[in-house]
Amino acid sequence: MTSLNSGPVGQTLMQLHRDAEAADAPFIQKMMADLETSGETIEQAATQLIADERSDYRKVYSGHAEHFLSVTPQYGRFLYAIARACKARRIVEFGTSMGVSTIYLAAALRDNGGGQLIGSELEPGKVARARAHVEAAGLADLVDIREGDALETLKDVGGEVDLALVDGAWSLYLPVLKLIEPRLRPGAVILAENAFADDYLEYVRDPANGYLAYTLPIDEGRGNEFAVRAL
Repeated sequence: MTSLNSGPVGQTLMQLHRDAEAADAPFIQKMMADLETSGETIEQAATQLIADERSDYRKVYSGHAEHFLSVTPQYGRFLYAIARACKARRIVEFGTSMGVSTIYLAAALRDNGGGQLIGSELEPGKVARARAHVEAAGLADLVDIREGDALETLKDVGGEVDLALVDGAWSLYLPVLKLIEPRLRPGAVILAENAFADDYLEYVRDPANGYLAYTLPIDEGRGNEFAVRAL
């Protein structure tokens, strides 16, 4: 029995995945229908979204205040497994949202013997809900969710980072990575979901920048990029 399968964690995750499906299904269905109508690919639509974000990422992201935009159960279990495999003690999460991925990662911290997850979330309503969900899962002592712009809230993460999950505003993936980069230990894992930003992909895929990167086959189409700090 792992913390992931314990009563509070398992029950909370089960309910949150149901809530996420109910909250996000209409939005996802409309998005896919719009893509079909326009003939655009996901990558083309992502390029436009990133351009919009670079104009005003706060405005774009505020439009998803009620959406979970969360990881799937399959990817959540992968997050847990990776955090266990690298014996993570300090995890940084950019884009906490409602706290689903936070719970998977914090459960791994619990089973690794403790540690801290530092999360950042721009939307105040999501921060409050994420904290409540983490509390319901019995993992609040391991989690620090910071409200505000990640370029400010993640300036000081308190020590060496073993794992980072990048899953917020797409246009900020590279700036956030560079912000925490000095704290990444050699061998640290960086997981980026919806990694469609060209500047981010070019950076982690260039060995000269000190990373080894690989696109994951998990949840294909969602742009899950796996990178290891090789320096």
